Amino acid sequence: MKSFYLPLPLVRAALKPFYRFALDARLPITVQRRILDLGAPIQTMPDGAVVQPLTLAGRRAERVTVGATERDTAVLYLHGGAYTIGSMATHRSLAAHLARESASAVYVLDYSLAPENPYPTGLNDAVAAYRELLKSHGYTADRVAIAGDSAGGGLTVATARHLVDDGVNPAALGLISPWVDPAARDALFDRDLVVNTAWSFAAAVAYLGDGDPLDQGYAPLQGDLTGLPPIVMHVGTSEVLYPQIVAFHDKLLLSGVEVEYVEYEKLWHVAHLQASILREAAQAVHHMGAFLGARVRTSEVVLAEPSSSDIA
Repeated sequence: MKSFYLPLPLVRAALKPFYRFALDARLPITVQRRILDLGAPIQTMPDGAVVQPLTLAGRRAERVTVGATERDTAVLYLHGGAYTIGSMATHRSLAAHLARESASAVYVLDYSLAPENPYPTGLNDAVAAYRELLKSHGYTADRVAIAGDSAGGGLTVATARHLVDDGVNPAALGLISPWVDPAARDALFDRDLVVNTAWSFAAAVAYLGDGDPLDQGYAPLQGDLTGLPPIVMHVGTSEVLYPQIVAFHDKLLLSGVEVEYVEYEKLWHVAHLQASILREAAQAVHHMGAFLGARVRTSEVVLAEPSSSDIA
């Protein structure tokens, strides 16, 4: 069935009040979680999507596929939500679009959230889930990528760092607006279309608990980046997180990490979530999926070039 996309200004206008309401630091976190879950069905999955519930390392997870996939390639997906909200439901549509574009199974992990489970519980969950994919699901590390958005992007880097240090090398990393330093207070403005600093700063404190804000597992930007797998990274130029993501990109290059980096002038924080209704978001997911799909395969795949109108 042919996709029906809405105009970008219309989608932007609809999302602004939703995120301002849902991501209000004055709301209890349980209420924030409920609002996002209720809004999730608006973002639909592509035709042919199959969602299989399972557990990974004792946590709930979903295996999402669309159409034909190679049986031995996969992506472990870590959802965003400032380490306090977000779920498999909120990211099921994005996972399905990424599965289609990468032609791989995408495993979405329900990792532990703060404040009930502060750092490093979520990181431990992610590392254990990746290891279980290798141990019990027939995959090898060179055929399994890790991807995530926002806090899930930061968690992706932290997970990869832990695995690489233990001699396990994921095939690639896919990062959508990664929150790589929750302790940073260098935002140029208080809010973008999605994120506001009152909310994100409160979530950062909840996630840290009694931890060290300079711990590289909490703030990968502050740690060692050498030896990380090839990375594809997307960010919108109008995002609150833009300064730290630029700094992270620069440090990756200085550390000798291969990076395919795209800045989007028109898209907001993790606009990829709207891939089912916004053409520009679908194109961004296509680019990321093509990169990851190429990296988890031995055969060479030609990557799709991002639209020049979307690159700063």
